Amino acid sequence: MRILGVDPGTINLGYGVVDGEEEMRMVDCGVIKLSRRLSMEERLRSLYHELSKIIARYQPGEVAIEEPFIGHNVKSAFAIGKAQAIAILAAVNQELPVYYYSPAKVKQQITSYGQSDKQQVQEMVRVQLGLAELPQPSDAADALAVAMCHIQQRHLSHWLTEHTPE
Repeated sequence: MRILGVDPGTINLGYGVVDGEEEMRMVDCGVIKLSRRLSMEERLRSLYHELSKIIARYQPGEVAIEEPFIGHNVKSAFAIGKAQAIAILAAVNQELPVYYYSPAKVKQQITSYGQSDKQQVQEMVRVQLGLAELPQPSDAADALAVAMCHIQQRHLSHWLTEHTPE
């Protein structure tokens, strides 16, 4: 199963494509970077077009998106929510199922600690995918982590289904 992971943002949107049937393998990752000088509407349109191209190129079976972290900066959380909505739209327009994970869930799944910092996440993504170098930038590593989290959740759900008495 090929998964597209998305770390939403309206300036930098991270994406990571991971194959994950037997072993997880990175297919690609990167960041869609947009100028702060563009209007929000222009950025959202660009994000939609770029994500649609990524979906067409890699043809994932499912999309996993990190949910916005509200924290103290509500304005930032709203902007991230807009980018998340664009990622959802790009996926559902290709009839792909979408799954959502909180930042703490992703960190817990990938590093076994829900409060891990960005470098810890990058290192564990590198180790688990067998990469020679840290995935860069951190937005791309976060997107890979979201995809990996989803794959691990799928494996767990499948295992539980097979091993639960009826």
